[in-house]
Amino acid sequence: MAQEQQVTCIVDHRAHLITDGRLLRELDPAVRNLIKGEYPEAKVTDFICDHHLLKYQLMRVDGLINADVKQTNKINRRLTKAMQSDDYDIIDVNDTLNKSLTVGQRVSDAVARFGGSWGFILIFSLVLIVWMLINGLSLFGVHFDPFPFILLNLALSCIAAIQAPIIMMSQNRAADRDRMNSENDYHVNLKSEHELRILHAKLDNLAQNQIPHTLEIQKLEIEILGQIRNEVDSLQKDKEI
Repeated sequence: MAQEQQVTCIVDHRAHLITDGRLLRELDPAVRNLIKGEYPEAKVTDFICDHHLLKYQLMRVDGLINADVKQTNKINRRLTKAMQSDDYDIIDVNDTLNKSLTVGQRVSDAVARFGGSWGFILIFSLVLIVWMLINGLSLFGVHFDPFPFILLNLALSCIAAIQAPIIMMSQNRAADRDRMNSENDYHVNLKSEHELRILHAKLDNLAQNQIPHTLEIQKLEIEILGQIRNEVDSLQKDKEI
């Protein structure tokens, strides 16, 4: 049986079997760069034993974990800053307007509600019909507004002249309500946009960095476990001898 080739480890400069380690060109570029950081003269054809390789593989795992934690903390800080930057408090529009109502505004709202209802239409139609029947047919001997009902036209004109500005007052309050609702919606949408952007950044970081790093860590862990098992087997053999 041919004797296995022996090579010198770049770290401890001792001879090892070629199966007890790896050439630098066989290593992951990141791990190889860690080795070259401590041994700048190292070449891709140099050899490192499993015992010393374990150190750099653990350094790589630690670096990947720290990079992911650092990036996650950075995104979390951005999210916290975005949440705190908009100090606008969402207000209860109905509660705010109800607390600031004056007597005139309450009256205008009541008039607008009643003037825009079927009840008002039915009552007003009934009054007009009764008025015209009484004065047109002289019922009960009453004939204070003969045809063409000039007094009725005057009363209707006065009611319309008074009712129109009162309804407009209520509409102005409705416009204030819409403006406050729009302002609330704007700030809610702004906060939602900030949060969505940062959540997208989290998902991008997860897909582009953390998942590939996790796979690389798992690969390194499998290699590390294999090296530990080889060392344990070697120690058991030495113990038996």
